[in-house]
Amino acid sequence: MSSNPVAETVASLMPRARAELTELVAFKSVADFDQFPKSESEGAANWVADALRAEGFQDVALLDTPDGTQSVYGYLPGPEGAKTVLLYAHYDVQPPLDEAAWATPPFELTERDGRWYGRGAADCKGGVIMHLLALRALKANGGIPVHVKVIAEGSEEMGTGGLERYAEEHPELLAADTVVIGDAGNFRVGLPTVTSTLRGMTLVRVRIDTLEGNLHSGQFGGAAPDALGALIRVLDSLRAEDGSTTVDGLTDESSWDGLRYDEEQFRTDAKVLDGVELIGSGTVADRLWARPAVTVLGIDCPPVVGATPSVQASARALVSLRVPPGVDAAEATKLLQAHLEAHTPWGARVHSEQVGQGQAFRADTNSPAYQAMADAMAVAYPGQDMQYAGQGGSIPLCNTLAALYPNAEILLIGLSEPEAQIHAVNESVSPQELERLSVAEALFLRNYAGS
Repeated sequence: MSSNPVAETVASLMPRARAELTELVAFKSVADFDQFPKSESEGAANWVADALRAEGFQDVALLDTPDGTQSVYGYLPGPEGAKTVLLYAHYDVQPPLDEAAWATPPFELTERDGRWYGRGAADCKGGVIMHLLALRALKANGGIPVHVKVIAEGSEEMGTGGLERYAEEHPELLAADTVVIGDAGNFRVGLPTVTSTLRGMTLVRVRIDTLEGNLHSGQFGGAAPDALGALIRVLDSLRAEDGSTTVDGLTDESSWDGLRYDEEQFRTDAKVLDGVELIGSGTVADRLWARPAVTVLGIDCPPVVGATPSVQASARALVSLRVPPGVDAAEATKLLQAHLEAHTPWGARVHSEQVGQGQAFRADTNSPAYQAMADAMAVAYPGQDMQYAGQGGSIPLCNTLAALYPNAEILLIGLSEPEAQIHAVNESVSPQELERLSVAEALFLRNYAGS
C-alpha cells in the first residue's frame, strides 16, 4: 500500500482492531433465540452502541425491530451542508454448525496462517470494525467531511426482515445521499471489488400426501403411491440433465458481462471433488450472478438409520430459488409453486407455501459515488483497478433502501472474499483486507465529500 497519512493511521490502529474484533466475536449473537440466548445478541448490540458513543456519535439507539431483535443506530454530524452517508453492517452471525469441526473455537478470534478465525470475523462483525477504522482514520487526518449514519442490523442472517420493516415505518431515519453496505466482499484477496448486483430469492416449503398413513412396503409396495417417491420426482423436474434450473416460465439464458470467473478457480473455491462436474450452462459468472438457481435445502423423510420397510404417506421439502436482477421474486414464487403442482405425479395431493422472499438488486455504477470509490480503491490497492462483480446471495435491505431513497447511491463492499468461507466452519478474515478496505472507505468518504 502506498504511503499516505490515512493508510499509516489505519495500520497503527490494527492491533486495536484485532482486540475489538476479539471482543465482538466472543458474543454468540445468533438471532435464533431457540438455539442461542437473546442476551448474547443484546450484548453484541450494546458493544456496538458503546463503540459509536465513544466515537462521538449522537442519537445512539437500540432499535427494537418487529422481528424481536435490535438494530443499532447512530448519527455523527459533519460540516454544515455536507452530504450524508449511511454505513451498514450486521452484528448477528450464522450458527457455528459443527463446533467440533472447527480447528479453533468459533467464538474465540484466533490467528492462524496470517488470518483471523472466528464466526462473524468476515460476515459481518469485521464490517463493523471496518467502519470504525475508516472513521477513526479520518478523524486523525483532518476530520470527517460528511454526515455519517451507522446502522448495525441484528437479524440479517435469519432473513426475518425486522430492519426492513422498521425502516419502512421510520423512512426518515436512514435517509442518505449514499449508502455503503459493508456486507459483500472482494472477488479475490487483493482484488478491489464492488458488488453491483445481488440475486433475489424465494423459499418455498412443499408437502406431498398420498396415503392416510404409512403402509408395509412388502404388502402394498408397487401399487400404493409413495409420497417420498413423488416428491423426488417433483424435485428432479426442477433441473435439466446438465443441472440447469428448469422452472416452467422462468428464463435461464441471461449472461453476465462483467468480471469473469475462471472455472478451475471456481472448482477450487467451491472445493468440488475431483471428477465431479459443475452443473448448469454458460460461464460460471452467468450461472452465479445472472441466472436463476434452485437448491433443495432439506427433506423431511425417515433417516437411513432406523428406517422401516414402509411406503411413505407424506413427505416435505424446503426449496430455495435464487432469482437474478430483472426477475420479480414474487412472480418467480408463483412460477415455482405452479411448477411444483404441475409436475406432481400420480394425482398426489400437493401443497406449497412461501416462507421467505427477497428481491434482486442492481446498482447504478455510473454514479459519482462509484467514481469516488474507484479512486479510493486505486490508492488502497496500488496497481489494481476496481472490479465489478455480482453476488449470488441476497441482501433484502438493499431493495428496501433503494425503494425508500430512490436518489441514493448504494455501494456494496466488504470482507467476505472466497477464502473467508463465510457461513461454513472455520470462517476467517484477512487482516490485510480489513486494513486495505478501511483505507478505501476512509478515502471514499473524503473523495465523495468533494464530488
